[in-house]
Amino acid sequence: MKKLIVLTWVALLFTTFGASAQQDKSKRPSPPAVVKETLGSGATITIDYSQPSVKGRTIGKEIAPYGKVWRTGANEATIFEVSKDVKINGKALAAGKYALHSIPGEKEWTLIFNKKWQKSGTDYNEAEDALKVVVKPGKSASFTEKMTFTVDKSGKVALIWGDVLVPFTVK
Repeated sequence: MKKLIVLTWVALLFTTFGASAQQDKSKRPSPPAVVKETLGSGATITIDYSQPSVKGRTIGKEIAPYGKVWRTGANEATIFEVSKDVKINGKALAAGKYALHSIPGEKEWTLIFNKKWQKSGTDYNEAEDALKVVVKPGKSASFTEKMTFTVDKSGKVALIWGDVLVPFTVK
């Protein structure tokens, strides 16, 4: 009888902690999003991220500070995955999964594709970088409260957030 009670408590404990560990991501302050597109070349791009909101803050100051490595999203690391070898703005990136970090700036953003993708969003080690690409940000056509990635079949990718548009090309 004691064994049955102990086993019941152990099962209850695992069920309770397992359920809390598998929380519904949609109830987080920064909801999850996934964008996936297959390019004309046959390569599939998948970006799995969480969408931070501007909430009246200034990009480059209170959020995504200029000149500092940023997780390029919220919660866990943003995962950038390509099914085939590609070129990002002309620079080679092997097929696989990467954590996407960036260094925002007023006149340029550095996009960082880091080999260690299974990590918290704030965990970053430059030694694990697979590729860095410098891009020129622009103004978005309209204000976007929640950070959003777009990908089209031609390989044009954009991070759109607030009034910022950070474009890059995957071929």
